[in-house]
Amino acid sequence: MKILWKTLATFFGVGYFPLAPGTITSFIIVILYKYYLHSLSWPLYLILIILCFFIGVIASTKYSSDLREKDPRKITIDEACGQLLVFFQLPDSWLLLILGFFLFRLFDIIKPYPVNKAEKLTKGWGIMIDDIVAAVYATLILYIYILVRQVFF
Repeated sequence: MKILWKTLATFFGVGYFPLAPGTITSFIIVILYKYYLHSLSWPLYLILIILCFFIGVIASTKYSSDLREKDPRKITIDEACGQLLVFFQLPDSWLLLILGFFLFRLFDIIKPYPVNKAEKLTKGWGIMIDDIVAAVYATLILYIYILVRQVFF
């Protein structure tokens, strides 16, 4: 069972990349969304996000406990889940996907309030929820951009 939680927490081993494993995980979600996930019905896509979140809480709790670290870099299921949330109901245009990718990574890295508070929650909850809050910030800005572009251009 430990191998299962480790595999899920590291997003199938992507967390072992030596450089920027969270960014690589997010980029993999961009590719998966562009070529496959965008075609899922919204209820199915929402179920995917919810499952990813709760599996992420459990897997990251167990794997971070095994490593004896609060939020190890190797755990990247949180980036996958956050990036999935940013893309919910988003058209699959490259411009929007790349913008959503960069906005999410920006907020996940700089951790503005309340992202920085969310990461202080215990166990897998903190690992996962800070990325969800970062995704909400990124999504809000992305949809404001889409709205402004539709209204003025």
